[in-house]
Amino acid sequence: MSLKFHVFWLAALALLATAGLSACRSAYYAMWEQVGREKRHLLRDEVENVRDDQAKASEEFKDALTRVRELTGFSGGELEEVYDRLKADSDDCRRRAGVIDERIANIERIAADLFAEWEGEIDQITRPEFQSRSRQQLSETRTRYQRLQRSLAQARGRMDPVLTRLNDYVLYLKHNLNARAVGALGQEMGRIESDVAALVQDIERAVQEADTFLQNFAD
Repeated sequence: MSLKFHVFWLAALALLATAGLSACRSAYYAMWEQVGREKRHLLRDEVENVRDDQAKASEEFKDALTRVRELTGFSGGELEEVYDRLKADSDDCRRRAGVIDERIANIERIAADLFAEWEGEIDQITRPEFQSRSRQQLSETRTRYQRLQRSLAQARGRMDPVLTRLNDYVLYLKHNLNARAVGALGQEMGRIESDVAALVQDIERAVQEADTFLQNFAD
């Protein structure tokens, strides 16, 4: 990425951060249109980004589960080092969830603006057959988007219980770095394993929905 485009990208992100205001959103889209990027391109980019971040989140949550398993099998050594690794993995999961929140917000904002623009442009088409085809395409795209939106929300919602459990484990260990604390976590293994398994399944579905949406979305 060239320095010029990098600066342009940062400026665009700054505008999107304040995109709750109509004028700011218009300026954001106008900036991208100057380099040939329409709303459909921006939506595709964000869907690709959230798909990739979901996949990374799946690995990071599985890494955190592995750390908890290491703790339950702990049989001596430096317990604080194990705690530090668990905390780092928990922090990674929380940061990734925050990134996904931003991605989903961007997707919802751009999709709403894209669909509103699309509807307005259909009304400008004079040939009935073109207008009908465009309206059908809009309807199909909206349906696929709604499926994607639901799957993203479900996967993101599954993250919160796991994040809460990880935070409980991290704080409990921080206050009780001893064998008794490790034993207490061992009794919790079934719960977090079940939560992570359900989360990974939901993430996989969200990734599949993103792929389906992208495959059928005009670039």
